[in-house]
Amino acid sequence: MAFAVNLQRLAIGAAAIGAAAILLWFGTGLEAFWPLAWFAPLPILIYSLRCDSRWQIALAAFLAWALGGLNLWSYLHGTLQIPVGVIGVMLAVPAVVFALAVLLFCGLVRRGAYWCALAGFPASWVAFEYGLNLISPHGTAGNLAYSQSNFLPLLQIASITGPWGMSYLLMLFPAALALAQHLHARAPRHALQIGGASLALIAAALIFGVVRLSTPTLDQAVRVGLIVSDAPQDIFVANEGAPTAALFARYASGVEKLAEQGAKVIVLPEKLGVAVDPDTQTIDAPLQSLADKHRVEIVTGLIHVTPTVKWNEARIYTPGAATGSYHKVHLLPPFESIFARGAALTVVNEDSGKWGVEICKDMDFAQPSRDYGHAGVGLLLVPAWDFDRDRWWHGHMAIMRGVESGFSIVRSAKRGLLTVSDAHGRVLAEARSDSGTFPTLLVDAPARHVDTAYVLFGDWFAWVAIATVAWSVKRLFDSRPRGSTLD
Repeated sequence: MAFAVNLQRLAIGAAAIGAAAILLWFGTGLEAFWPLAWFAPLPILIYSLRCDSRWQIALAAFLAWALGGLNLWSYLHGTLQIPVGVIGVMLAVPAVVFALAVLLFCGLVRRGAYWCALAGFPASWVAFEYGLNLISPHGTAGNLAYSQSNFLPLLQIASITGPWGMSYLLMLFPAALALAQHLHARAPRHALQIGGASLALIAAALIFGVVRLSTPTLDQAVRVGLIVSDAPQDIFVANEGAPTAALFARYASGVEKLAEQGAKVIVLPEKLGVAVDPDTQTIDAPLQSLADKHRVEIVTGLIHVTPTVKWNEARIYTPGAATGSYHKVHLLPPFESIFARGAALTVVNEDSGKWGVEICKDMDFAQPSRDYGHAGVGLLLVPAWDFDRDRWWHGHMAIMRGVESGFSIVRSAKRGLLTVSDAHGRVLAEARSDSGTFPTLLVDAPARHVDTAYVLFGDWFAWVAIATVAWSVKRLFDSRPRGSTLD
């Protein structure tokens, strides 16, 4: 009999692990199906309230999260060529944190601290994501909130809380379901209160999102153009001298066509070629000539080699003005370790408002985008270069920066997407970089800055989450258990 009971518990645990891992696998990652992310922790949370062994709970939670995280294995190891040991750490750390959060949740429930369990579980995850964002060279990449990029009503919460509020609601929902299910027979009043309060909070967030999305944004529109080439001879960085000059000559034809169609600003991808001081005129002269002739702003990415440092640079050609520049702040290790890190914003004042410039990986971080929000920028121009397989995931991560800090984004990526999105995260136009020979986009983009609470108050919600975790841990050790949670 004991053997049969143990076998049954093992089967229940394995089913919970498998279900959670599958939901996480398909609900997150490079092409997430966003509804599944809402339910991914649920099987483990339900299991934790039916199991009296902390070690079994912790092991189940760890395995579920680690197995679900394997959806990025081929990308991390095959595409980015990250060593297996490093990937192991990248998978193990969030799995350990998830296991600890589940233990905190079921420990508080066991002690009758139901509301504290409900608040503490999602807060634990948010505190982890925020801390990781502070120390990781990849910033917010991997945050659960990005699984919801296509769920526009929820995305609007980023304008108040940044990604942290989105992650909180994603973890609150399964915690509420698991707790309500656990209490519905033994404490129906508590179950109703917990379920009702949680659903009301989520509904309020979604209603806010729907209302925000109803706000028109096409005033002060600017016609923007994007162009890219994924042709074999154009995909890699062109060598200095004649190869770089030839590449820019090929781009110049498409740039001129976009300008003739009314584009007021045209964005090219990141790191097209190499410009070496003092001989940069072979690049600058043709593009500056086009900018002057058509009264159009042109932004392109290149490697700028000076006598002292190398920059991953965005070069800005303004009609009748000296060439401007922006230096990438957040560099991709180890591929960009040869470059110096930039530190300054680049703001261009136009009749339609203020425009800013960033480069690719800068958009994985809240800064410098939030600084551009403080500066009142309404249009952000972003040369980029992705890795093909991550075109949706990485390209749409950038969209959240516009929601957080109140600007439209014009992002032109090699091996990625040409994307124009507004300050509410709506994709106004999008095309694959490999959809033709020099594919282009031409679209009217709002250029008016939208004020947001996130720009004003920053990561306030993350600090609330950290305080909630501290309160929950204190409550865990201050309270006495009410007995086994076994049904």
